[in-house]
Amino acid sequence: MGPIQVKFENRRCFTGALVLGDETLSGAVPMKDMDIIVSPAKQSLMVNPESPNIATSIAK
Repeated sequence: MGPIQVKFENRRCFTGALVLGDETLSGAVPMKDMDIIVSPAKQSLMVNPESPNIATSIAK
């Protein structure tokens, strides 16, 4: 289903999601689009400290 808007801290993106019963699944694409990383030490998600104000990515 979609598009849906995903927000995290100062980031947002539009994506699709898979709905299974009462659960919604979205993948790694929104995390990559918003430049969010997983912090194993804090066991949480966080905005990439190398680009705190604007999401960046490298096109390949």
